Amino acid sequence: MAMGRPRAFDMDEALERALQVFWRKGYEGASLTDLTEAMGINPPSLYAAFGNKEGLFHKAVERYVAERGKFWAEAMNEPTARAAVERLMRHSADFLTDKCNPGGCLLVQGALSCSDQATPVKRALASRRATGEARLRDRFERAKSDGDLPAEVDPTDLARYVMTMMEGMAIQAASGTTREALQRVVDVTLRSFPG
Repeated sequence: MAMGRPRAFDMDEALERALQVFWRKGYEGASLTDLTEAMGINPPSLYAAFGNKEGLFHKAVERYVAERGKFWAEAMNEPTARAAVERLMRHSADFLTDKCNPGGCLLVQGALSCSDQATPVKRALASRRATGEARLRDRFERAKSDGDLPAEVDPTDLARYVMTMMEGMAIQAASGTTREALQRVVDVTLRSFPG
């Protein structure tokens, strides 16, 4: 049986570089030339390893969520709903403005201004964001049943509110808003948190 040629590039490193391009330019803004140059590979190698640009994007998003989203699990394990939100939002403010990353959030900005041809990408990112909202809702439902949140609080509405604030922070960070300014947004959000 004939063996294919071994890959001549580091998949993790190439994927990280592609992630950075998508993060800076969005899905449609990232051209194949941008991606292959950043990854240090040629187009046939990209297609052989990832199928196509959309396949590469989905792999980059998976990496982003796995590597950059670890703080979500830590936040959801905080003893109170308020502590969970504070940890989640404070870490987000730091992460969104980290000078080592492009500003903002790949899940928010990756497909904000895409054509109809990129509808599957828009849907995939919306689904990822919805998963975060569902995790928050579940955490708030648990908090409500534990008596940590007032009985009149709607966990779905509260989760949507927190996600809206965090997604707004991502857009602000992409526009150059400072970490200190985003931390003040967190302060205001926490002052309005029920309980």
